[in-house]
Amino acid sequence: MPRMNGIEFLGVIKQDQILKRIPVVVLTTSQEEQDRVDSFDLGVAGYMIKPVDYGQFVEAMRTINLYWTLSEFPFGGEA
Repeated sequence: MPRMNGIEFLGVIKQDQILKRIPVVVLTTSQEEQDRVDSFDLGVAGYMIKPVDYGQFVEAMRTINLYWTLSEFPFGGEA
C-alpha cells in the first residue's frame, strides 16, 4: 500500500465506529512476531501467513471461507 502499511490501515479502520465491526483476517507474508501482536492488539479475527504454494493458498482460502460461513456476526442494528 503506497501511503501506509497494513497494520497502520487496520488501526485506522478499527477507530471508526462502523468499520471496527468488520471482522478482519490478516493474510500476510510477514513472519514478524511483533506484526502478529500488533494485529491482535487491534482486534483482528485471525492472522495467517500466506502459503507460497498455490494449492496450499487455495486450501487456506477455503478454510477461511468455511469459518466465515459457519460464524454468525451481529452486523445489523445501530452503531
